[in-house]
Amino acid sequence: MTKDMIAKSVSEYFVKEGGILNIVEYKGKGKDVPVKDYIIRKHFGSWNRFIAVLSKRYPVNIPEVTKAPAKKVEKKDVK
Repeated sequence: MTKDMIAKSVSEYFVKEGGILNIVEYKGKGKDVPVKDYIIRKHFGSWNRFIAVLSKRYPVNIPEVTKAPAKKVEKKDVK
């Protein structure tokens, strides 16, 4: 895999996960990740450098979810 292929596949994975993961969280996913962490570090040198390249080439844009307003509950008088 080339650096560009790695960055694209991991960027799509981060969008699916809902944000950029740190190295510990990424390792914790086990076999569910598209590229193993040691391959990323072999190609890019460090995790932080990979995140910097990722933010330049394929920025992870997570759409914000608006929450529905809370329903008002009427209190009943108990006698």
